[in-house]
Amino acid sequence: MTRIDRRALFASGAAAALLAATGASLADTPKAGGALRLAVPRDDSLEQVARGAVFDALTEIAPDGTLRGELAAGWHTDADARVWHFDLREGVTFHDGASLDVADVTAVLSYVGQAEAVSPNRVRLELADANPGLPFLLADSRFVITRDGQGVSPLFAANGTGCYRVERAKDDRHFLGRKLAGHYKYGKAGWAETFEIIVIPDARVRAEALRDGFVDVAALPAGGELKGRRGLRYHPSESEMALAVAPHVGMPRQIGTGRALDDGRIAERWWMA
Repeated sequence: MTRIDRRALFASGAAAALLAATGASLADTPKAGGALRLAVPRDDSLEQVARGAVFDALTEIAPDGTLRGELAAGWHTDADARVWHFDLREGVTFHDGASLDVADVTAVLSYVGQAEAVSPNRVRLELADANPGLPFLLADSRFVITRDGQGVSPLFAANGTGCYRVERAKDDRHFLGRKLAGHYKYGKAGWAETFEIIVIPDARVRAEALRDGFVDVAALPAGGELKGRRGLRYHPSESEMALAVAPHVGMPRQIGTGRALDDGRIAERWWMA
């Protein structure tokens, strides 16, 4: 497994099913509450996972690998999949209280094709070439919807529509998000009350932080520090730890295994069991 693969694994719920396949057993029903803490290397993991907590896209890939709407309530295309229409979810607000506007969506879709507002809740997108897989493409974190197309940086000032509002953040070092009350995904995602990402460059120190209970998940830990430790779970194996997880962390059971389908969605989909 390459370094790139491991980063993708950490930033995904794919580890959940793969761990379950090795014999790990967790409750099927997520629980609300608690603080979920992750230790990551000094790479792009913090930004990738924090982005999944703070922002939404038009579509998302569910834990079982199926496509579903996120900020899009529905969509359809013409016969050759070149012209698309997206209906926007109503009642969505950004973390600063501003309502989602069709202009916020067209600003992002303009990077894909020619986007225009048909109505306050509908967008028309014309592509240069047909693309039947466009809704899957738009689930990628590159196409999260931001306020007025302003982007996602700096992290401490990020203003999205996701389950978690930024409470404290420092690029490449630390992120703390707090669950947003009354979010449109209430009861379906965003289980932990707070979600924290801590950058720990040293793999051995990440392992020690997990072992001693300072974090709940460690990415790319030093395996020698954790081998034989009872209760911990590992992926893909104890001999090659891309991910080490405390026994009290709950994760989705069902997910496709072909690729990392839960990219950056740990905050929404993992919970404290």
